[in-house]
Amino acid sequence: MKMLTLTAAFVAATGIAGVAHADKLDDIIASGTLRCAVVLDFPPMGMRDENNVPIGFDVDYCNDLAKALGVTAEIVETPFPERIPALMSGRVDVGVASTSDTLERAKTVGFSIPYFAFEMAVTANEKSGITSFDSMKGHTVGAVAGTFEAIALEKQVNEWGEGEFRPYQTQADVFLALSQGQLEATVSTSTVAMANVKTGNFPGISVVGKAPFDTDYVALFANRADYGLLNYLNLFVNQQIRTGRYAELYEKWVGGDLPTLTVPNAYR
Repeated sequence: MKMLTLTAAFVAATGIAGVAHADKLDDIIASGTLRCAVVLDFPPMGMRDENNVPIGFDVDYCNDLAKALGVTAEIVETPFPERIPALMSGRVDVGVASTSDTLERAKTVGFSIPYFAFEMAVTANEKSGITSFDSMKGHTVGAVAGTFEAIALEKQVNEWGEGEFRPYQTQADVFLALSQGQLEATVSTSTVAMANVKTGNFPGISVVGKAPFDTDYVALFANRADYGLLNYLNLFVNQQIRTGRYAELYEKWVGGDLPTLTVPNAYR
């Protein structure tokens, strides 16, 4: 009788523990909605069309993920500095927000394998005289606070020992300041640089070359304790590549040579 009681107690305890520690993946499926943090001032990854409807690579990627899960996608507009706070506060379930997979961020959130890779470009005000990355030395430059390129650019300005770095909240703020002459140059992803120049909304600026920063690998992110969800995200990214969907979305929103998502001498 004592053994039966102990067994029943163990089953009850483990059953309760299983419910208490249900993975976020199960919660998303049960809710019928996937809430994605997406940056919507970062063309062509995220933006709004003439009807104010969210569009872009990251928007399509969120929609694809929701479709795979059998739920409805909800795009939650999230500025760059608010991406991780939005997840930690419970406003979103997953980040599909062109987020660099840094070791510092990994102390707070869990990352999938890379789903996109960016190269860096220099965009300058045409009156600045800046024609390359090195010629930015001594000038007033800026980028979106907290981004891969902002961290790298501020570090470079400090190493140069001259010039000024200014952080901004959004890409639109950066390119407006650049067009108005408040900034002389910026470093951004090549996709963003070309997209903003092509809009014609920021006259007097042009892409003048590449920045010698590392390739910026970006990943989906979720709560670091949600192993089931993170495993699913890894497989989803893998499937996007294997089925050709990654290539299809890249051609649709960016065009040109498809960047590899593998890190040389690290993993395939």
